[in-house]
Amino acid sequence: MNTNEISLRRAQETDAWVLSAIHIAAIKALPATLYTQKELLAWRNYRDKPDGSNILKSMKVETLWVAMEGDAAIGFASFIIDELIGLYVHPQYQGKGIGRALVQHFCDEAIEQSIDKVITTASLYAEGFYLRLGFTAIKRAPHYLRSGVVVPVTKMSKTLRTSN
Repeated sequence: MNTNEISLRRAQETDAWVLSAIHIAAIKALPATLYTQKELLAWRNYRDKPDGSNILKSMKVETLWVAMEGDAAIGFASFIIDELIGLYVHPQYQGKGIGRALVQHFCDEAIEQSIDKVITTASLYAEGFYLRLGFTAIKRAPHYLRSGVVVPVTKMSKTLRTSN
């Protein structure tokens, strides 16, 4: 598979449970090396089965885009204006340019709004990925999960080329 075989589209409410399943699968696939098993469990909201309710809540304030292979959702990104909030790709599709395509779409959307700098909060696992995409690490910071568990993350930014 290459990125020409995937398409991106705006998320719909009917995607919520599939996106929740992708979120859970992506986190479950992470080794307990940079975060503890307890932290990883909290990160997926203590869920083993999809529950789209949090995705539906996010859709009210965030813009969500879904990566599709045919009719199957394989990853998604959520953002608000200049901040990439979340990026998840199903483990079976990681390393194939899908995350890169979703981040590029987010950056393109920002450029269209004349935004010249974007930010994200990267997990320690994703820090290298974002560095390869031209993001710069700003600082390590605590991140408060919905459950109240606090995990270390890296605040990152990227300067965009906007046409004036």
